Amino acid sequence: MRLPTPLAPPYDIGAWKERPFPERLRMVCQAWARDGYGTPWPVYGFYGLKIALYIGMWVFFVGFTPGLGGLSRLGSWWSNPVAFQKSVVWSLAFEGLGLGCGSGPLTGRYLPPIAAALYFVRPGTTKLPLVPGIPVFGGDRRTVLDVALYLAHYACLARLLVAPVVTPALLVPTALLLPLLGLTDKTLFLSARAEHYFTALVAFSFTGWVGAAKLLWVLVWIGAASSKLNRHFPFVLAVMQSNSPLTSVFGLRKRLFARYPDDLRPSRMTFALAHAGTFVEFVFPMVLLANFGGPFTHAALVVMLVFHAFITLSIPMGVPLEWNLLMVYGGFFLFGHEAATSVFSMGSPLLLGWIALNGVVIPVLGNLFPARFSFLSSMRYYAGNWGYSVWLFRGSSAERLDHGLVTSAPRVELQLRRFYDEDTVTAVLSKVMAFRAMHLHGRALPELLGKAVDDLDAYHYVDGELVAGGVLGWNFGDGHLHDERLLGAIQRQCAFLPGELRCVFVESQPALTPTLAYRIVDAATGEIERGNVDVRALVSRQPWPIAASPVGLAKATS
Repeated sequence: MRLPTPLAPPYDIGAWKERPFPERLRMVCQAWARDGYGTPWPVYGFYGLKIALYIGMWVFFVGFTPGLGGLSRLGSWWSNPVAFQKSVVWSLAFEGLGLGCGSGPLTGRYLPPIAAALYFVRPGTTKLPLVPGIPVFGGDRRTVLDVALYLAHYACLARLLVAPVVTPALLVPTALLLPLLGLTDKTLFLSARAEHYFTALVAFSFTGWVGAAKLLWVLVWIGAASSKLNRHFPFVLAVMQSNSPLTSVFGLRKRLFARYPDDLRPSRMTFALAHAGTFVEFVFPMVLLANFGGPFTHAALVVMLVFHAFITLSIPMGVPLEWNLLMVYGGFFLFGHEAATSVFSMGSPLLLGWIALNGVVIPVLGNLFPARFSFLSSMRYYAGNWGYSVWLFRGSSAERLDHGLVTSAPRVELQLRRFYDEDTVTAVLSKVMAFRAMHLHGRALPELLGKAVDDLDAYHYVDGELVAGGVLGWNFGDGHLHDERLLGAIQRQCAFLPGELRCVFVESQPALTPTLAYRIVDAATGEIERGNVDVRALVSRQPWPIAASPVGLAKATS
């Protein structure tokens, strides 16, 4: 079996492997700035087909409501409240199956391209309970009961989707089961994009749900915009757009950087685009919320459409494509068709409190104390301020994962070997290293990796995202899915020897604090060092180490 060959890097991969790590890092970052991930064009067809499935199944489920359904009559029923409710319920189901975010080749899934549900229905796979050690649900291996609850959850969702109307009685089982699933494995709660879809689903149980949904949509936009008021976002934009199909012409990718190929800090143009995009994301939801009506509302809806279309067509890593589609549909339904419905129509203080909890309180706490909250519940979408990890396997010790764990998919490296020769596999995986290093938080890696091991060339570098994807079945930018908790679960099953596996864990930057916290941990012996990195110093750094750069960027505290 063959897949389309990705774009080759502008150097001989065999010679590249013989270079020392700092030189390899520089070369692969320059290759990313020129070509992005190197995704072959046919791969985008996979995501197009997936979007068609997403829309087609929504149309199918809406068809169970008398008088609705059918693409040929879409214009007559798209604005029906039941159609909108089913779009949210279907989105929650779609994401929880692993069909949405974190699917396909752009997230390290080649065969199978969608893995989450395969893990969630298989006893023995690794999981991350919300409260480790509690009776029944606190283990780190999936049980038959865990699988039964997951299947029961989807049976309830299926019943909802084929019902003529969405009623509170039909919503109650899902409202109870999904939090319970999150208790058994927080991966399940996060993969369903519960911070958005579950919040809306519970709101549907109240009569004033339209006003609540309007407020929720605005809070999602405002929360995402607020999270971009940092030093990270221009770096995100440079990395994301250098991978976008939209910038593959007229030398646009090189213009994203200060002086390609030697200076890969964001250019003035990129900083301007980042600030403009953040301004737009603040303004159009405020206009929609103000409900001016007429030309103002229409203009804000058009801006909203263009904003999300730009993100979708950029095909960002992590591929949250369907989420962007639902944001657009929700915008037109809630602020176009339901323009006359005020957010003050919620009526119930309990409903207002529910929206405020998930749309204001948790995001604020999540930004102040990011070590305690997922970046998803904190609504730091696209902001670049995410926790991450790098796993360093000495020699061939990563092969322990193949024999010590119950999984439903092999490691990414083994998946790629089914389609490509060894040099192509190495080239593809090296681009993941570039993706991480070119973000602002990744510019601390050259120093942190040197603290973790004495000889980087003796270790195999693996991004924690790929580890979580292969061990948990799902990954989407949340560093808490591959922190010490996952390391401990893996160590109990694989028993790495001292020095065989070292991990660097870097936390998100808290609001009002200029530092990133880091930990360096050995799988067998525990924590080696923890400390802080000054974010302000990272702004002037290249993604690779430079001899003339000042030292002491990372300050150990223990």
